[in-house]
Formats: sequence, structure tokens, C-alpha cells
Amino acid sequence: MISYKELGLVNTKHMFEMAMKGHYAIPAYNFNNMEQMQAIIQACVETKSPVILQVSKGARQYADKFILRNMARGAVEYAHELGADIPIVLHLDHGPNFEVAKDCIDNGFSSVMIDGSALPYDENVKLTKQVVDYAHQHDVTVEAELGVLGGVEDDVAAEESKYTKPEEVIDFTSKTGCDSLAISIGTSHGRCKFTPEQCTLKDGVLIPPPLAFDVLAAIEKKLPGFPIVLHGSSSVPIKYVREIEKFGGKIPNSVGIPEEQLRKAAESAVCKINVDSDGRLAMTAAIRRILVEHPEEFDPRKLLGPARDELKAMYMDKNKNVFGSAGHAFDK
Repeated sequence: MISYKELGLVNTKHMFEMAMKGHYAIPAYNFNNMEQMQAIIQACVETKSPVILQVSKGARQYADKFILRNMARGAVEYAHELGADIPIVLHLDHGPNFEVAKDCIDNGFSSVMIDGSALPYDENVKLTKQVVDYAHQHDVTVEAELGVLGGVEDDVAAEESKYTKPEEVIDFTSKTGCDSLAISIGTSHGRCKFTPEQCTLKDGVLIPPPLAFDVLAAIEKKLPGFPIVLHGSSSVPIKYVREIEKFGGKIPNSVGIPEEQLRKAAESAVCKINVDSDGRLAMTAAIRRILVEHPEEFDPRKLLGPARDELKAMYMDKNKNVFGSAGHAFDK
């Protein structure tokens, strides 16, 4: 077994305490390859932000769990080389079962999510508690989910969302012992978070319905001081969608969560916000632009390097202006 402490990582406990105290959210950025990892660490070192490196089931299949583990070790060393030993978490995103969660814990992950949200309530409780019992033996923190997010991302898919029921949260967290709770208040997985029929059209841009902040407030009232997580929180920047389409891509009906709503959530009990689709869009836009403007180019570094730089710039902006995490890496 490899402990996350051997890799120089931390779990989410202190991070979340500081985030709730300071009314900001920790950025949780998904990564699959070296360039994504570099962009995340560069952005968070330069903004002095704590960060959660997220690994989905699809990322484990794509990059291999051993490579990802050692990339996380490299991320810690890279941050040190860049001049700031920011706190870094390696987190399993949407763990599908106990076996995958255990394997991640045994291979250096400092935090795991177990997603039993599609199961009947009692089965979700049972599965989550099983993961919690094992994880806590190794000082690994556990995120659970209650309520169902719609949309599609990697291997996670649901046709419709179901808001978290505030009346269930006390029972669920007390029975499972989870360390944080992912809730459903209107966010959604993927780059098409809502159908056009659910949105209003303004200046050629689809505007989604607002998040259910009344549900969030009710959950906060039931669980004062308990860390809340938002999944499916990419803002899907229209500039990247238009750039992809300008250079030959087709990204119809793309719509994300307005950043002002994410800022509002980050000022509440929401202390972790997940972003994946935005990173994909930013890198794809940069690569498509280069391929069109420089059709002679065949060096992957000339494609992935600028894509990495675009991703870094976007994440720096999110840390400063959306999550409010900039400058909080060393909060005590």
C-alpha cells in the first residue's frame, strides 16, 4: 500500500475548514495528462491557491492509475520547484463502487468520492459507509453524493436531475460519516447542461435557469458548518465554443453555469467546485486554432504547449474571480 503522505499530498479536512471559514471554494480540476497537470499546478502556484487534482474513472482507464499516482507526486515536486508548496489533494471523482475506491486509497489517493446517488437511499447509505469505514482507517477523506445530477461526462450519465432533499441530509451524513456532501441544486455534467427549451435566448447565447439557492440554504440550515460540494459546475465559456466552431468544430447548444452564480455558491457552505468541461473546451480551442493557422505543424509540443498555456490562464482567472481561492494556499 502507498500512503498519500508518502507522495506529499494532503487530504481535504483542513482545506475545507479554511474554505468555509474564509468563504471561498477549493478548485477541483480534472486531469488526464501531463499538460493538464502542469497547467493546474502553474495556475495554482502563481495564484497561491490550494487545489484538488481530480481523477475520473475514465482518466484511470486512459492514463493508468500508476502513472496518475506518480503524476500527483510530480505535481507536488513541480509546485516546490515553481516556488510554493501549495496543498494538493489527489481525489477520485465519481467512484463507482467500493473496489475502485479501495484501490485508489491503496494507491496514494488522499480523498475519494463514492457516488451512490443513483441507488435507492438505503443502498447509497450502506455503500458510502463501507467506503468511509475503510478510508478513515487510512486518514483519507470521503465525499458522498445525495441527489442526482443530469447530463453526461465520462462514464457518469443521468437523463434528468433530482434535487437533493434537505430533509435527508442529516440522516445521511450521520449514518455514513462522510466528510463532505455533493448536492444537486441545478448544476449538470457536460458542456450541454440544459436543453434549449430550459433556457432563454439572449444575444444568441442560451441563458440557463438559476441554481436552486433555496435548496442550498435549506441544506446549510440542516448541516451548519458541513462541507458542501458542487459537481457539474463548468461555466462553458462561449468564447471557447465560438473559437472551436470557427476552426471547424461543432459544439451545438452548449450552455454552462453563469460564473456569478458560482461566486455566490462559493461564498456559502460550498467549499469545493468541480470543473472538467471548461478545461476540455479551452485546450481544444487552442489546438484547433493552431491546426488551422499552421497546417504544416506536426510537433505535438507545438499543439499541447499553447493549449496548456490557455488552460493555465483560464484557471488563474477562476481562482481569482470565481472561486475566491487565490491567496489562500497557506491559511491557518
